[in-house]
Amino acid sequence: MNILTQLATTEPASGGVLGALGIDVWMLVFQALAFVILVLLLGKYVYPIFIKVVDERQAKIEASTAAATQAEKKAVQAKDDIEKMMKQARKEASEIVTTAKEEAAAALEAAEAKSKSSAERIVADAHAQIDKDIIAAKKALHNETLELVALATEKVVGSAINDKLDNDLITRTVKDLQ
Repeated sequence: MNILTQLATTEPASGGVLGALGIDVWMLVFQALAFVILVLLLGKYVYPIFIKVVDERQAKIEASTAAATQAEKKAVQAKDDIEKMMKQARKEASEIVTTAKEEAAAALEAAEAKSKSSAERIVADAHAQIDKDIIAAKKALHNETLELVALATEKVVGSAINDKLDNDLITRTVKDLQ
């Protein structure tokens, strides 16, 4: 309330305009000097620590940004490498499948050729066996024919002729018939 009474009085207080406002000049000078000392002390001892911490944080942020950029580049490079490897793997798989198909076709052709050869051999063996059977049958038929001719001749002639004459006669007769 003291300030209100001083302002309300019309008499100028001692100390001029500042005194009229209730400001002590010596106290103002003391406070300004204390403020300057405080700013100097803070500037010399406190602010460098704060600036150092801020600079360190700034360096860490820049290092993190550089590391992130580097990691992103590596990720892109790894992605490209993976795509190249996948293309190569697909190409190799395609070649393997093609080779397998070709080998399967070759194996099938070989099996067909082998079975055809085997079938031809079986047919040739069968023909040879048939030829042998025909020759044996002809011989058997020839021998039976000789016997029948001998019997027929014996019946016609009425008596048996000796074996040598009989065989000669039968052989000539068969040759004439053929």
